Amino acid sequence: MNIDERPIGFFDSGVGGISVLREAVKLMPNENYIYFGDSKNAPYGTKSVEEIKKLSFDVVDFLIKKDIKALVVACNTATSAVIDELRLKYSNIPVIGIEPALKPAVEMNREGNIIIMATPVTLSEKKFNKLMKKYEKEVNIELLPCPGLVELIEMGFTRGDKINNYLKKKLGKHLNGDIAAIVLGCTHYPFVKYEIEEVVGSSIPILDGGIGTAKQLKRQIEIHNIENKSYKKGKVEIFNSLQDKKIIKLSYDLLTTRFCNE
Repeated sequence: MNIDERPIGFFDSGVGGISVLREAVKLMPNENYIYFGDSKNAPYGTKSVEEIKKLSFDVVDFLIKKDIKALVVACNTATSAVIDELRLKYSNIPVIGIEPALKPAVEMNREGNIIIMATPVTLSEKKFNKLMKKYEKEVNIELLPCPGLVELIEMGFTRGDKINNYLKKKLGKHLNGDIAAIVLGCTHYPFVKYEIEEVVGSSIPILDGGIGTAKQLKRQIEIHNIENKSYKKGKVEIFNSLQDKKIIKLSYDLLTTRFCNE
């Protein structure tokens, strides 16, 4: 197989990275993709950094054996914990990570606090704190760890009472203040964006890093001159460590925006 026809590998702790994959497919529909969701070990956001590193390398080794030409770490937690080491080991291919869309939120220049929803590990890691320090003098940033939300989304809950009640409890204390924007610092969270809007109102911007990551992937593919020259629509192949038909179906449904429990 020619290098330009080889697939682009994506991985996440579960189905969340599908939200990033979806943006990449929109931007580069003629590319081939392989996605691996590690739902058996989800969520990464409550594990130690060493556990996250081991799990991430195991998944990437699987993808490398599939002859990928680029790698997207479609997981904020894994990006924070292991991206530098992945780039060092797999220096022969582009390795793209994701980070919360804090910069675009700051550049909107809206009055109020920027709320960052993420897993506890993402919010505690050095990479994220370095990002936050760049902007904390310009804006008020409030961190909102959301343990348990990934698990609900992994079970297919993207709409409905369970998600709505969870979000009301998490965001309730912020509703009386001025919210400039909400930044989704976990790739699972875009799948509950509509429920977040139900809680906070549609006038508050809700941002995630998926589009920016897809654009960076496209740039790297072009810089390395490995873009797929075919005009045919590419293939998307999805694997999951659970090896369960339900989680594979959920993944494809999320990819095509047919959310469960709507």
